Amino acid sequence: MSIAIVGAGAIGGFLGVRLANVGEDVTFIARGANLDAIQANGMRLIEEDGSEIHAKNLRATKSMDEAGKHDIVLLTVKAHQVGPIAADLHHLIGPDTMVVTMQNGIPWWYFSGGHGGDLTGTHLETADPGALIAKHLDPKHVIGSVVYPAAVLTEPGVVQVIEGHRFGLGELDGSMSPRVQSLAQRLIKAGFRAPVTSDIRAEIWLKLWGNLSFNPISALSHATLVDICQFPETRALAADMMREAQEIAGKLGITFKLGIEKRIAGAEKVGAHKTSMLQDVEAGRPIELEALVGSIIELGRLTETPTPHIGTVYALMRLLSQSLERAQGRLVITAA
Repeated sequence: MSIAIVGAGAIGGFLGVRLANVGEDVTFIARGANLDAIQANGMRLIEEDGSEIHAKNLRATKSMDEAGKHDIVLLTVKAHQVGPIAADLHHLIGPDTMVVTMQNGIPWWYFSGGHGGDLTGTHLETADPGALIAKHLDPKHVIGSVVYPAAVLTEPGVVQVIEGHRFGLGELDGSMSPRVQSLAQRLIKAGFRAPVTSDIRAEIWLKLWGNLSFNPISALSHATLVDICQFPETRALAADMMREAQEIAGKLGITFKLGIEKRIAGAEKVGAHKTSMLQDVEAGRPIELEALVGSIIELGRLTETPTPHIGTVYALMRLLSQSLERAQGRLVITAA
């Protein structure tokens, strides 16, 4: 099957190199120096153990029109980058194309597929500003995914895996369809873990539960996960934010499989890890604030659930994001 990967960054590159390595027909939609590097010399993957895979048997283009229709589209750009490219996605999508959404946070399709009771069909402005994605991408093509690996694009055309190889998959209606099973098998063949769940939204919430608290706290404090968890005040703040989110999730029919303290303990064990939001602040990149935090506040309004702790952290993070954007700058703590 032909596979188009929209976004040849860390996760897109990780997927693309491994898939190409087992014989899949892979095309990257990329741009800039990364596109030039892939077109000139393929893409190189440095695995956790230091071994390398150099995939030269793949294509790369900046034009979805030029790439044409594919059987599978892996959408690996960040959440705030999907809307601006949504109008061009139709060039990649045929009648039976699977579009696998691999963004963090609450997805734009959350209330699609008959989910949500009275909220079925509700548009989430924080997940899809102006409904651009919903206008151009029919949910019938979509398969949800939760991305667990950590990887970095160390230079154009080179990805280094930090840890993990699991991608949770699920149909929006919870069915164990032949197409999602087929997709899982292709990922498994490429060396990934790809469990298929009948409740992809619950899996999204489980990952988001940590992201919505640890990410903004780390970006504001410039602290690693272990520091946040071992500092009493920030540990308590994270717990309060998670408690508010848990109440919202419960009203949407989501039950967490572990408690707040166990979730925090898991983050603490990760150690001196900088969250993706802190990395973006330090690099001066746009921040995934709405998908990870703003969407929870919007869901709180829809379910009539107060979110005072989440709201306070969100306000501070929005102001920081605005300040960095105006200055076109970045914020890094360095030794005196």
